Amino acid sequence: MTFLDQPGQIINWFVCSLCTPRVLRLCISRRPRTRRNLLLGVACVLYLGFLVSQVGHILPQHRGGRQKVSSRSLQDAGQTPFLGIPLDGTLSPPDLQGPQMTGNGTSAPPNVVYITLRSKRSKPTNIRGSVKPKLRKKHAFPLPYRQHFPAGVTGQEEALSQQQGQTSYSMRIMRAAVVPETPRHQLKKHWDGEREAAGRGHRRHIGVPGGVNVQPQARESNIRIYSEKSPSWLSKDDILSMRLLADSRIGSIREAPSQHGVLLVFERNPSATGAACSQGYCGLIKRPLDMSEVFAFHLDRVLGLKKTLPSVSRKSEFIQDGLPCPVILWDSSLAPTNNRTHSSVRLNWGAYQQLLKQKCWQNGKVPKAEWGCTDIHHHEWSKMALFDFLLQIYNRLDRNCCGFKPRKEDSCVQKGLKLKCEDQDSVDLTHIIQRRHDPRHLVFIDNKGFFDRSEDNLDFKILQGIKEFPESAVSVLKSQRLREKLLQSLFLDKVYWESQGGRLGIEKLIDVVERRAKILLTYINAHGAKVSPMSE
Repeated sequence: MTFLDQPGQIINWFVCSLCTPRVLRLCISRRPRTRRNLLLGVACVLYLGFLVSQVGHILPQHRGGRQKVSSRSLQDAGQTPFLGIPLDGTLSPPDLQGPQMTGNGTSAPPNVVYITLRSKRSKPTNIRGSVKPKLRKKHAFPLPYRQHFPAGVTGQEEALSQQQGQTSYSMRIMRAAVVPETPRHQLKKHWDGEREAAGRGHRRHIGVPGGVNVQPQARESNIRIYSEKSPSWLSKDDILSMRLLADSRIGSIREAPSQHGVLLVFERNPSATGAACSQGYCGLIKRPLDMSEVFAFHLDRVLGLKKTLPSVSRKSEFIQDGLPCPVILWDSSLAPTNNRTHSSVRLNWGAYQQLLKQKCWQNGKVPKAEWGCTDIHHHEWSKMALFDFLLQIYNRLDRNCCGFKPRKEDSCVQKGLKLKCEDQDSVDLTHIIQRRHDPRHLVFIDNKGFFDRSEDNLDFKILQGIKEFPESAVSVLKSQRLREKLLQSLFLDKVYWESQGGRLGIEKLIDVVERRAKILLTYINAHGAKVSPMSE
């Protein structure tokens, strides 16, 4: 088929044959050139030029001996439907129905162009402070706090095989050590034997061919801080102590003096001298039921009281089948306590109410001898009452459970102390602890709280005799930011966060504390209690 057989081209030649004589007639005739004839002539000339350009483009392809691909092939290729090309560049070449043959019998390459598109990769949204960063190699540097911390805190480990061997025999020994029936001399013998066996068999050199040494990667800390700075209410010493308790390897265990529990002695720098516990390398581990000790530590810091010892949650294979347990930093500076009341000051309820009226040591005033004051500052009792009410800790100020209806599981019911509420003035206060070098201030220990107590059964006896409350704590309760701060603070402790069911479980605990905070603020307004700064 020639190009003259196509209908569109026949029409073009027909129009050209009509326009050409008319243009010549306009140019030659002597008739006046009207505007209409001029416009018509210009249009015919433009159309004629367009046709000439089209004819010049088509005619060379129909000359004999120069055509490699027939017009039939061009028409078929033009009618081939368009194939979609995916963005990932995985399209395979289409399977043509046999190779195309030219007039001389040779195969011609397919008239197809393959295009590969590279998809544009978009970056995920980086939420500030909540995206876990990549692990990078960190270089150790001296710490100003307590000279040195164990290898687990600074991220420096020995060989990977030593770490695995040390962990294995430590876990086996501590699993046997917590059994109360095991004699102490057998425990020590077993411990020494395991340590010697580990030193012989578990230390192997790790390397690759070519003399390249493999450096073990530092373990990921259970205290997670993804933002640039830690929360402002936690000091640098708090963070270092939390990492010590959560990440350090356990070197040995001991029985806690004057308390029920087990002391974990963490490994430290071999060059360190002196007792490990006196230098802050020990932690007191408690039962999984005492997990509220961790919540109490973070609540204390958020409220600005700073009276509790650092506490974290840690999993241990040798106790309660690997359930997380609270580990509290052992402070050797605490004053010695009485074995019966676990207090450094002997004080009963009647004497306690009397010294609250005297406001001992307030405004730098030295109390008189007949007032019955102790070395403890008056503001310390206000801080303790506020803290104990929010967590409903009754074992300090109401050990006999005289201010509420206890459950069968409470210690006062199991010990029969509930029946001794008639003479409350003679009931001793317990867990009143000071430091040797700082007798003016209290240290809150044994902070087991209760979150399952309803609002109509709260122990208001804890607040009896308190006429003023710390401004720093009350301002946090009023600012509607208690929930936000507690979530940020508790998120640092990975083991505790997961043991409570994640954010959903933590929110339930905060709900209880917020409801009690509203009740406390109502109590302060109803009784006309003062809110004053307590910086002593």
